[in-house]
Amino acid sequence: MDLLARDVDDTTETIDNGTDYFVERDGQKFAGMHLLVDLWGATGLDDPAGIDRALCGAARAAGATILHSHFHHFSPNGGVSGVVVLAESHISIHTWPERDFAAVDIFMCGDCDPHDALPILRDAFRPDRMDCDEQRRGLLR
Repeated sequence: MDLLARDVDDTTETIDNGTDYFVERDGQKFAGMHLLVDLWGATGLDDPAGIDRALCGAARAAGATILHSHFHHFSPNGGVSGVVVLAESHISIHTWPERDFAAVDIFMCGDCDPHDALPILRDAFRPDRMDCDEQRRGLLR
């Protein structure tokens, strides 16, 4: 049984759609793909509204369903931490504008492709360098 909790008008709705969101690729079955993305020489890292737009755009590009987003600005011109909660998991970010650096996690299950989010991040933050590590989470052996 697959249960999905979703914020709807400050209440929680639970949906049971019976779907198994595990991914099957290259003969492996796993919970989802987790990309760890480091952005170096990036811009716009002290703008919570811009970061929200970028991460929500990245989620849509990957085919994900956005449930909720929340971002915290530590102080004017300070770093931002936040998350876009997805039906298929999440995208999170932590920024260090004083170092032009951001750490982004993209974890998605089901039919979403987190790699499709990368061009959106590149366009939004214009990093000099983008490093990406890929992990298959929940690998069944």
